[in-house]
Amino acid sequence: MIKKNTDHKNNINDIKNHKNLHTNTVNQSNMASDQEIIDALPEAECRETELESEIVELTAGLAAANDKYLRLSAEFDNFRKRTLKEKMDLMKNASESIMVNFLPVIDDVERAMQAIATSHNLETTKEGINLIYNKFKDFTKQNGVVEMEAKGLVLNTDQHEAITKIPAPTEELKGKIVEVVQKGYLLNDKVIRFAKVVIGE
Repeated sequence: MIKKNTDHKNNINDIKNHKNLHTNTVNQSNMASDQEIIDALPEAECRETELESEIVELTAGLAAANDKYLRLSAEFDNFRKRTLKEKMDLMKNASESIMVNFLPVIDDVERAMQAIATSHNLETTKEGINLIYNKFKDFTKQNGVVEMEAKGLVLNTDQHEAITKIPAPTEELKGKIVEVVQKGYLLNDKVIRFAKVVIGE
């Protein structure tokens, strides 16, 4: 009976010792964790300061980029308006230049009309009209307007508009343009009026 009590006491003591050992280990572990946290505090504070500094830098960079964008946007808008105005002025001045060069032709036509009203010499009148016509053709050439060739050529739908077909006067003119009803014109190699033509068949 005494031995049983002693064994029982020893078991209880072992349990207590084990419990105390566990508590000491936990306490030491907790103490170590607390110490690690304390040691890590300056590093965390330093990292927090770094992050705050980065936020300030990024905010400043964003503000600068936004300001730059607004300035570029305003500059582009001004450039667009200026370019549009220059284009309109250029078109206006270009047409003005053409009309100024066209005025002498109008003067010649008016003089010819006066001459026709008073002159009885048909040959002189014809010569005057031919001079005006040649002057007008020179004026159009100087401004890039050229009469397109058509008669005797094969129909080209990029330049010619066939309005009818007639029997070809010769074998060579079959499938070709035999007559030009209305002349076609090019402006700097661009068709501004199609030639209306008759095709031989």
